[in-house]
Order: sequence, then C-alpha cells, then structure tokens
Amino acid sequence: MIANHKGEIPVVILLLPFLAGITCGLSYTLPPFVFWISGAIGITFIILNFAYSRLPVFKVRWLGGLLMYIILFLLGWIFTYQHNELNNNKHFAGKPAQYLAVVINSEPVIKNDLTRFTASVKQRVNNGVATPASGSLLITIKDELAQNLFYGEELLIPAKYQAADPPFNPGEFNYKRYLANKNIYYQAFIYPKQYTVVAAAKGNPVIAYALRLRQNLVKKLKLNMPDSTAAAVASTLILGYKADLGNDVLQSYSKTGTIHILSVSGGHVAIIYLLLSWALSFLSNNKRGKTIKAIVIIALIWAYSLLSGFSPAVCRAALMISLVIGGKAYSRYINSLNLLATSAFLLLLYDPFLITDVGFQLSYLAVAGLIVFQPIVYKWFTFKNTILNKLWLACSVSIAAQVITFPLSAYYFHQFPVYFLLSNLFIIIPVSLIMYSGLLLLALPQIPAVSKALGYFLDKCIMVMNKGLSVIEHAPFASINKIWLTQVEYLLMSVIIFLLFYFMFDRKAWLIKIAAFCLLLFSISISYKHIKADSTRSITFLNLRKHRGIVFKNGNTGVVVTDLADTDRNFTYAIQPCLDSNRISTYRVVNFNAPVQLPYMIKQNNFIRFLNKTVLILNDEAPIKSIPQGFDINYLFISDNTSGYPNALNKGTGEVILDAANSDQYIKQLEPLLRKQHLNYRILRRNKSVTVLSN
Repeated sequence: MIANHKGEIPVVILLLPFLAGITCGLSYTLPPFVFWISGAIGITFIILNFAYSRLPVFKVRWLGGLLMYIILFLLGWIFTYQHNELNNNKHFAGKPAQYLAVVINSEPVIKNDLTRFTASVKQRVNNGVATPASGSLLITIKDELAQNLFYGEELLIPAKYQAADPPFNPGEFNYKRYLANKNIYYQAFIYPKQYTVVAAAKGNPVIAYALRLRQNLVKKLKLNMPDSTAAAVASTLILGYKADLGNDVLQSYSKTGTIHILSVSGGHVAIIYLLLSWALSFLSNNKRGKTIKAIVIIALIWAYSLLSGFSPAVCRAALMISLVIGGKAYSRYINSLNLLATSAFLLLLYDPFLITDVGFQLSYLAVAGLIVFQPIVYKWFTFKNTILNKLWLACSVSIAAQVITFPLSAYYFHQFPVYFLLSNLFIIIPVSLIMYSGLLLLALPQIPAVSKALGYFLDKCIMVMNKGLSVIEHAPFASINKIWLTQVEYLLMSVIIFLLFYFMFDRKAWLIKIAAFCLLLFSISISYKHIKADSTRSITFLNLRKHRGIVFKNGNTGVVVTDLADTDRNFTYAIQPCLDSNRISTYRVVNFNAPVQLPYMIKQNNFIRFLNKTVLILNDEAPIKSIPQGFDINYLFISDNTSGYPNALNKGTGEVILDAANSDQYIKQLEPLLRKQHLNYRILRRNKSVTVLSN
C-alpha cells in the first residue's frame, strides 16, 4: 500500500523529524540554549494557531508545517537527552560510595555458575548513611546461592564497578555500545559473601507475577516434553523465554532465515488474536458485545505481551492490533502505515533508545515491507487455483519481509539465507501447530494423560521442524556469509531496493536512473574494499584478555597463531570476526609451539619471519635466554608474565608489544626498563589490538 499523497500518511510524515531528533540526541549532547529555542518556537506555534486568521502569515502555507517539524525534531532530541541516565545528577557514578542499594529489575539468567541480571540503583551508602541515587547496573554474581535471586529483590553490594569494555579487536561485537543502547554504562562482578539480600518484592508486582507465572509455565513444558532441546524451543517460541536455548539451535534458525519465529512478535500475537477472536465470536452480534470483545482481546493480548517479556517486536504488534481492534469496534478505517508510525511514536516516547534496538528496527522494517511492498510482489503472478494462490500469497509475504530487511540484517549479522523462501514456507504449519497445542497445554490444568499427550505432540512437531531446518541449513550454498557492509553501503543498498520496488509501482525512468547510479557507487565501494583487502599484508596482535593471538594476513590468506582452538567460544567471538572483517577466507590455526613453513611466512620455535618483518615471541612455554647481537627484531611480543625479557631486549628491537595476558603488576615493573632503553612499546591490556602493515 503506497500512499498517493502525504496527506494519507500524516503520522508517518510527522514521525520522520522526531526520529531525526532522537538520532541527533544519540550522537550529540544537548546544548542548554536548545531548551530556550524549543520554548520560543512552541509559543510562536501556539500564537500563530490562535491568531491565524488575524495575521497575514496564513498566506505562507509552509510556515506551520516547518514549525511543527522543528518542534518534533527538538522534542526527539530533548527526550533522548533526558532519557539518558548519565544526564541525571543523581546517577550513582557521579559521587563515590562504599556500598550501593540496588533492586533487581530483570529476570536473572543463569549460565554455568554465573547469575547475571540488571538492577536499578536506589541509594549510595557511605558510613551507614544512605542518599538517593539512580542508574542501572549490570551485575554478574559467581555464587550458587545467587541462583535463587528473583526480580524485585533488593541487594546491598560493594560500590566496585567499572565501565563496560569497548571492542578490542577488528570486527568484534561492540558490547559496550549494546549496553549503552539499553541505558546501562557500568557493570559489577561479585563473589560470594560480597552481597546481602536486604528485602524482597521491591519491584513492580504485576511484572513479578508475570515472571513467576512464566517460570511455572516453562517448568510445565519441561515436565511434559521428553526432549530438553524441544522444550527450550517451545519456551522461546511460545513464552519468549530464551535462557535454555542453545547456540547450535540459534545458528540453525539464523542460517535458514527463520530466526524471527524465536522472538515473540507480530506473527505470535496474530495467532493469539485469531484464537481469541474465534473464541469470543459470540459477542459480535451487537455493538455492546463488540465493545466488550475488543476490550477483552486487547487486555489479553497485552497480558501475553507482558508474559513474553515486552520485547520491542511484541509491543509493536500489541499496539498495532490494539489500534486496529479499536478502529473496527467503532467502524473506523485507519491507514496501516499510520498505525505503524503511531505505535513507533508511542514506544519511542516511552523509550527513545529503542531506536537502536536491532529487534525494533527489523520488526518495523519487516511490517513496513509487508504493508508497502507485499501487494506489489503479490501482483507478479496470478493463480486461479485457490491452493496455489494461497501458497503464492505466503511467498509474497516472505519475499517482501526478507528483501526489505536484507540490508539491515546483512549489516548486523553479516549473512544472507539463500533458501529463506523454502524455510519460511516449511515452518508455517509446524509453527501454527506448536503455538496452538502449546497454548492449550499451558491453559489446561495438569492432567497426566492429556498433558503428556499434548507435550508429546508438541515435542514431535518441534523435532520435525528442527530436523527440516537442519537439512536446509546444511544444503549446498544455504547461506552467504562474511558480508561486511559499511553504513554508506547499507544505505545505498536500502535506497536501491526501495527505488526498484517503487519503479514496479510507478514506471518512471528517473527511478531506474537513480537506482543505477546508487548501484554504481555501491559496486565501486565493494570493489575498492576487495582490492584493498587482497593487497594488504599485515600483522594484528589481538587483545584476547587471558589468551594470546596473532593474525598474519597475506591478502585473502593468513595464519592465526594462538593458544585457542578454532572451536573455542573466545575464538568465535574475537578472532573469527577479525578474519572475516579483514576478508581472510583461507587460514591456518597453529599453536605457539608449532612450526610453519609457507612462501610468505616461516615460524621456528619463537621466531617468526613474515615477509620482511621479524617477530619474536617471549613466553614461559619456550623461554629464550639471549638473542645474538645484531639480530634485528621488528616486533617483540611479550606474554604470560615471562621472566626472559631482560636478555631479549637489545638495540635491534623495533617495538615491544605487551600482551593482555600479562598482569598489571608485571607491566608496571617492565615499563621503566623499556623507557630506560628508549624502546617503543604498546600495551594491549585494556587497549585495542595493534595492526601493523608489512610489505
């Protein structure tokens, strides 16, 4: 549904300056004079509206719209500034404290022996005196007793926290930005006996009840379903509970383009709506009954949204369906794009930082694609056969949603599922059966025979779905991986897709010309990156914290010298993104003790010759007593608090790299010696990796 005139979608048009203001607020601090400007413009706008007929400005039609756009832009900027907890003068990091009184504001997640949750800081405590404080803190507790903690409990913890670390290595996930987008800037790691439970039931009682109910429902699924993996998928799909979901399952759904079903969103809410609408159809006979039906359905949909965790996608769906139901109850037509924009505006008023949430962005893009592009795709083919027509309808929905979200998903997740159409068609029936049978199982009381039968059926449906997706995942060319787009490339790709779809709707030559120009720029950018990557020879000393790693890049080939296996989680998290972002498609992973004999690299014991550069590795696995005089070393890599460094230092040493695996005390002792010998050195600990070019 493409609007013929902007007057058909006023909320969409008004949302754009508000989004621009939020984006500006995320990037720039708010100058004090903006408040005065906002007040002056607001007063001017009100005066013009009251004295519109008496003033000659009515002849300038664009003035009112311009003022409104400026007000919305400034409103978005101000809301974002005020929402940022660091701008609150009561933020706990603003003043020192001995202890912090915090209230758990999320459901604790238990992984291995660690319990992690977010908490709201309520007070600073100094010498027994408490003062009000604000802010959020990510807390990790290494203690078995912490597994019994629950939402709403108040804790007294030491005021020992630190800012989240930025990404240290190329391509690494920016966890610091991820937390900042959730308005969390500090984290604390706590050990046994360092915290005290002060009180309980300090959170929102409705949320506390919903979380306890969800825990009980998850236990019911586990009790009645034989397979633990299937129970984890059911808990995620039906209730939005992801704590038990394994990475292998997530990878399978991600590579097949069906990851969206593991996030409770519009499809899940639509199923709930259809079920409730059918169950309450007897109320549709009169106007009063329609009103009661609308109120009950809206209330139950929001209750389900609360139960599933209030994710941005489910909130968007609940808001949109609520507006649609309200409109139908009063026989009013509302443009779908206006509904979508209204729901976005309301959610962003509540939390402007939602604009940075990947789920929020993908959810709104997908729905916008369905509203605007799906009718265009559906018109590509016409089938008289009812079954084929419905099948093509489902295909058009999948194509529209996947194509519009492709640039964003490629930008964030660096892959594209080739068989997304097949996998999305395959899961339609299983997902429907899973949702309805799962909801029936959870709604009925525990009746051994009935509950076990429903659990068995639910288990088998999920097993069939998982096996089918696994076959698609391992099919040849199932996905295109290692897609690394810049922001400019992402924007160019989005513009190209939009222009091509718009051309299908309105056959104007200028659309194709602009799309072709954008495609040319996109191709130039991609080609330049490929040429640059293939001609680059470099050495990257990685910051792996407790581990060690060096990447030698020779065009699109390379060698990784590390103490990690390529199956290790740390390798996947830190080293693999470095390889992919640097376009190293072929590489070897070797241990620090292993020899290497390649045309561009020779490694013997601790000596490495890479093209025209020499690297010497010092660690306790193979310590070196001395280095021959006159033997030039371009880079001396010191790790593991080795004791062999004094004899290794000589005038031929070009630069010293102190690995992150060295302790702070060791680095502190070594620095004076390095300065005394006038050697250049870099410290990896708490710093970004070091990349040097080689010829």
